[in-house]
Order: sequence, then C-alpha cells, then structure tokens
Amino acid sequence: MKQLHMKKLNNIMFAAALLLFAGMATACNSVPSNSNEVKNEMTVSDTTKPGNVKGSIIVDVRTVEEWNGDGHANCSVNIPLSDLSTKIEELKKYQSVTLVCRSGNRANTAKSMLEEAGIQNVTNLGAWQNIQCAK
Repeated sequence: MKQLHMKKLNNIMFAAALLLFAGMATACNSVPSNSNEVKNEMTVSDTTKPGNVKGSIIVDVRTVEEWNGDGHANCSVNIPLSDLSTKIEELKKYQSVTLVCRSGNRANTAKSMLEEAGIQNVTNLGAWQNIQCAK
C-alpha cells in the first residue's frame, strides 16, 4: 500500500514538473528589469556546465555516493551540500541556479544558503528525477 502511495506521489510530482517546464515560455538569458524582481523561470536547453558566465545551471546537492549510486540527470552537476559554501562564487556567474536533491529538503537548505550569499533566481526543483534534460 505504501509503495502504491509513493508511486502515485511520484507520478504527481513528475506531472507537476512537466507542467512547470511546459509553462515556461521565456529563456533565462534576460536580466530582470527591477533588482527586487526574482526570475525563477528557466528552460532546460539553457542549462550549461560550470565555467560559462551566462545561462543557468542545475545543481544536485546530494552526496557523491548518492549521485553515483542512485543516478543523476546528465544535464546537472554535483555539488554536495557540504561543499556548497566553497562554490558560491562560481555559482554567482549564472543568471539562474536550479537545485535538486533526493526529496527537496537539502535543496531548500542550499537555496537559503545561496540567497543569503546574494544569489537571486534560485529555484528548488525538489527531487533530481524532476529534471528534464534537453536532448
């Protein structure tokens, strides 16, 4: 019974993620006109790997063991939550940062850390399975 409930919950989360991505019509390459405006929209095709000074990045904050053992989205990078504070300056290069983990809890902690460091346009997408990489 519990497995059935979890499967339904996963299906609902997947459908919500699809709706989220389907509803985004603008790319994240535009700068907000108001410094107080937070733009949390992104298209996965805008996703880049570290080193690019534009666009967006998807960061999986799970441990390296989880990343390697449980799987990951190929369009994301792994920066464990325990190492995130050492990567903040690198993440400031991006116009938007999307965070994922196993359930969304660590991604929420990471979101708070990045926002406290002055990074805007940070989104918690929840579980890493919610990522839809561009093909």
